[in-house]
Amino acid sequence: MNWIFGSNINTDLITPGRYNITTDPHDLAKIAFIEHRPEFAKKVKTGDFLVAGDNFGCGSSRETAVVAIKYCGISAILAPSYARIFYRNCMNLGQLAVIVETKNISKNDSIMLDTKKNILINKTKNTQQPIIIPSIMLRLHKEGGIISYLKKNGLSSLSDLGKF
Repeated sequence: MNWIFGSNINTDLITPGRYNITTDPHDLAKIAFIEHRPEFAKKVKTGDFLVAGDNFGCGSSRETAVVAIKYCGISAILAPSYARIFYRNCMNLGQLAVIVETKNISKNDSIMLDTKKNILINKTKNTQQPIIIPSIMLRLHKEGGIISYLKKNGLSSLSDLGKF
C-alpha cells in the first residue's frame, strides 16, 4: 500500500514534540503521524511506501521522525524533494528516501523500486520513471545505518562509501 501525503510535511507532523519522550524506536513507531493521520501507525504494514510531495521532512532536525517511519516498516519514502537535514537523517539511519516525481502515484498502485536500474515501476499504470538514490544511501540502508556500518567496517572504511 502507498501512504499518500502532500507537500511540506514537517517533522512535527511525523512525531509531534509532546510525544517525543522516548528514544525507543518501537514506541516512536506507534506515534508516527498520530495527530496528522491517526490511522497511520495502526494500519501501516511492513513494505508499504510513503509517497509525498515536495519538501518532505521540513521543520526541526529531530531524528525521531525518521526512526518512527523506519520502525513502522516503510520500505522507502518517495518524494520529489526533501528537507536537507531530514534527508541526511534518513541516510544516517538507513531509511531509503528516494527522489522521484510522485504526482501520478495513487494509494492502491502496485509499485516497485529497481535500485539496480534506478527506476520506479508502477505495475498498475504500466509506467516506469527514473529515481535518484545515492549509492551511499543504498549501502547504509543495507547495513542498517551509519552506526551499524561503522561497527562492522570501522572508521577507516568511510572512504569506501563513495560520494553523496
